[in-house]
Amino acid sequence: MANITEQATNNSRSRSAARVKRHSARTDMTPMVDLGFLLIAFFVMTTEMSKPAVTKLVMPKETTDGHVNKICNSTALTLLIGGEKLYYYVGDWEQAQDAGEVYETSFSVKDGIGKVIRERQAWLGKEKISGEGRDGLVFLIKPGKEANYQQVIDAMDETQINGVKRYVIVSPGEEESALLARK
Repeated sequence: MANITEQATNNSRSRSAARVKRHSARTDMTPMVDLGFLLIAFFVMTTEMSKPAVTKLVMPKETTDGHVNKICNSTALTLLIGGEKLYYYVGDWEQAQDAGEVYETSFSVKDGIGKVIRERQAWLGKEKISGEGRDGLVFLIKPGKEANYQQVIDAMDETQINGVKRYVIVSPGEEESALLARK
């Protein structure tokens, strides 16, 4: 027959098994602190490395008689910006206009003003007109009334891309403004 066991002997054991031991929740914060310092270091490094750069812009000084200093005709390249129209010429305006050497161009990457700048720099480097070679190029940017801010910035970008050391933003003369308004 079957034996009958008393549960009284195991009664103390079953009471402890029924009770769940609860420990206090203890979280290790070391990884969280490490992550916090890594994020701080990341933001400090990225803000230090991305400081805005300011382009130095030197405007020509006027002489005592009110005229702007003259530059050598062979080193001067002028860009006239008039809305959708861009024109360039080398040297003096009057000589270029008389010779019919005022050309239309664009901001195209392949055939635009950047190509003109590179060709002029190559010519200056080959001819050795000034003692500076290709760095002797003086780029005159003359925005008209119809020109917008983006076009002036695009022209300045071309100077940076092509390594033009000297560039000036000046107002176009009366005859240059008339050309921009006429065409």
